[in-house]
Amino acid sequence: MSTPAASTAYARDVSVTWWYTASSILFFVIFSLVVWAFPVAADPVVLSVPFAITVYAVGAAGAIAVSVLLLRSYRREPVDEESPPRMPRLLVLAGIASAALVGFGAGSLILGTCFAAYFLCLVRWRNGIRLRLVALLILVIVAVWYVDAAHVTPRRDQAPMLGLVLFIAMIPALTAASLWWWDIVRELDRARRAEGKLAAAQERLRLAGDLHDLQGHHLQVIALQLELAEKLLERDPAAAADQVRAARVSVDEARRGTRDLATRFRGVPLPDELANAADLLRAAGLTVELRVDAEAHRAPADVLGPVVREATTNVLKHGGGGVASLSLGRHRDDWVLVVENDSGAEGSPVHGSAGLRGIAERVGTVGGSMDASRADAVFRLTVRVPEAVTA
Repeated sequence: MSTPAASTAYARDVSVTWWYTASSILFFVIFSLVVWAFPVAADPVVLSVPFAITVYAVGAAGAIAVSVLLLRSYRREPVDEESPPRMPRLLVLAGIASAALVGFGAGSLILGTCFAAYFLCLVRWRNGIRLRLVALLILVIVAVWYVDAAHVTPRRDQAPMLGLVLFIAMIPALTAASLWWWDIVRELDRARRAEGKLAAAQERLRLAGDLHDLQGHHLQVIALQLELAEKLLERDPAAAADQVRAARVSVDEARRGTRDLATRFRGVPLPDELANAADLLRAAGLTVELRVDAEAHRAPADVLGPVVREATTNVLKHGGGGVASLSLGRHRDDWVLVVENDSGAEGSPVHGSAGLRGIAERVGTVGGSMDASRADAVFRLTVRVPEAVTA
């Protein structure tokens, strides 16, 4: 089972994986368009050089723009896996039109076909369709390649172009494979989140069972003790008083057991506390950066957990609502929690708030310190807690 710190790092890596996938696809497309522009300028087969370059440039710009929009559309989570989002038809048609302009400007049927196939591979197809589509597109590209080389542009020397054509022909399949890999990462992330929700539900069920057993046992004992006291009240008042005192002891035990159970339930690991705070701030529309030490689960959650919650509340109430960052790490012999956010209106009550006074008192009881400062429209809260304080 992964640690909370590892889960937080994994969630961050999912976003990094997407940007790596999308940037790789765009790099191959832009590189292909730039390299193919040289033969267009040097030896247009059909068109005059200025007109060919203009048509090619317009098509290339459109191809890049549509690629960005289709990739952005692809990243969006489908509402229902059984009914994925409708294919962005207008974008795909715009992409095919751009591919036609690129092929027309270059005087190459294979170039236009490969880019049209590439745009079809940027669509989130239903399960099972993608593989058949890629296989069909490969057959079409091979057939068009033969027709293009034998009949459309037979005057052009094909040998120097072979490597470039091979590279272009692989782009649709590489794009489909890259997005397929991203889908796998996304499914793993969804499974991780579902596992977290299931664990939370199981914890709530366990709490409910423990609470039922605890309160049920004590209430039954108290009821029997009071019933016995009632029966003994007239016959033996001293014995009845003993039963009442015993019932009071049972009440104290029930109250103490309930408090211990609630304390155990509130004991959320500190990395999870920080991840929840970041999710809450993102849900409020902020851009949030989260940095958590790999050993953060050893930090005193009972001290820093309430600090994280209070600091998050302050960001929501007094911050500018744009950006925020949370970090927890070790420096020398201290755990250092730093919360930064863009400042709200001047004169906001952040510095003198009761929440900050409470934080200072809480960390002060364990030998820690708190510092709050505002500089360059950025509010920073720094909390230090000795590493010797147990979690």
